[in-house]
Amino acid sequence: MDLSTSTALVTGANRGLGRALAAELLSRGATVYAGARNPDQVDLPGAKPIALDITNPASVTAAAKATGDVTILVNNAGSSTGADLLTADLDDIRLEMDTHYLGTLSVVRAFAPQIAASGGGSILNVLSVLSWVSFPQSGAYCAAKSAEWSLTNALRVQLADQNIRVAGLHVGYMDTDMVRAVDAAKSDPADIAKIAVDGIATGAYEILADDTSRQAQAALAGGVSALYPQLP
Repeated sequence: MDLSTSTALVTGANRGLGRALAAELLSRGATVYAGARNPDQVDLPGAKPIALDITNPASVTAAAKATGDVTILVNNAGSSTGADLLTADLDDIRLEMDTHYLGTLSVVRAFAPQIAASGGGSILNVLSVLSWVSFPQSGAYCAAKSAEWSLTNALRVQLADQNIRVAGLHVGYMDTDMVRAVDAAKSDPADIAKIAVDGIATGAYEILADDTSRQAQAALAGGVSALYPQLP
């Protein structure tokens, strides 16, 4: 894919991985809309700030009408409530699903027609290693990311005949605000953004950005005992 002639929309582009993805696309010559609930928070030179709350259908519709020429959609916007499935408020669990699953789907439904009308393009859904393995302390987030992975697989097949390639990015911890309290090795978002945009350029369907994701994918074949060795 020739990124220099592409127009991209990145959701959640005001910070973290979203900002890094927008910056990487800009560096390769793409025109970039930087979506954020508060576009005034977008401080990336060259990007076009656009108001976009992916959990608000009216906001998604307005963003689609304000663009019209998008050929690359990057679904990065997310939430992390830390909700436990057994004890957390159900509203927090709903927020995770509304953001990662229904929000992502809403954006795809709004922007896929303009991508198709331009002759095709790419959609990248930012997933997680937690699409494949669940931590009880963040069970709602893991469930939402698993749902988004399933969504990615279904849309990949459904949109293929419209010349739209749908990719999933799997990655572990990154040095962002979302996991600032986690004491573990973390990837640089700029490095992950380069890997992700390389995947878009080459037409990859699945992008495993780190060893953690590659190990989790390999463990799927081993079943429950491989994914959760702590179980008796």
